[in-house]
Amino acid sequence: MHRPEMASMDKVRVIVVGDSGVGKTSLVHLMSHGEPLVGSPPWTVGCSVEVKLHEFREGTPAQKSYFVEFWDIGGSSSHRNARNVFYNPTHGIILVHDLSNRKSHENLRKWLAEVLNRDSASSSRSVATDQFDPEQFVGSTQIPILVIGTKSDLVEKLRTSRRSPSIAEECGADEIVVDCHEGRSLAAGSSAAVKLARFFDKVIERKYQTREARDRAPPFVVDSRRSRPYKGYHND
Repeated sequence: MHRPEMASMDKVRVIVVGDSGVGKTSLVHLMSHGEPLVGSPPWTVGCSVEVKLHEFREGTPAQKSYFVEFWDIGGSSSHRNARNVFYNPTHGIILVHDLSNRKSHENLRKWLAEVLNRDSASSSRSVATDQFDPEQFVGSTQIPILVIGTKSDLVEKLRTSRRSPSIAEECGADEIVVDCHEGRSLAAGSSAAVKLARFFDKVIERKYQTREARDRAPPFVVDSRRSRPYKGYHND
């Protein structure tokens, strides 16, 4: 592919969040390159970015190439007040937890609230973001969410490690489990790979179809009987 084509290619930003040590950097490398990261990854300070080329609606007449940017956000609590600079814009959210660490799953509610309540930092009113219900945000923003459990190799029986209800169930999101040391965890055609591709498609649809719908929206007209503007729609 020529560089001019790559430079003009549309892209979306996916925020990857979760506690420190859950394996976000290894996961992002696996998703981006299709192979495990060799060696131990360094701790992420601030944010690191990886890019993946995704075929939107692959195998259909609507197929088109997009760049997916993974913004791997450092999980250190000491950087919490500075992280909101990475959350805008957010087109999709991947919530990552360690299957062998129950607390990391419980903390995903705080992470989701932090990302979706990024504008609260500029408010003069103190907001306890960890008290918000994830469904409240999902219903209003419609930002696609995917939940990924890592270190499946450390959990012998995944069924016994499940929490009820899980944050994926609360949000109506897909959930997959992976072993970031095994490339086959996201092998083409696998259930996890299919769910991941479907998530990317949702992210792309939300950004670009929403924009196209806004561009096609009918102009405001004036109803003389009401003396106030309203949007007129035609029934096809």
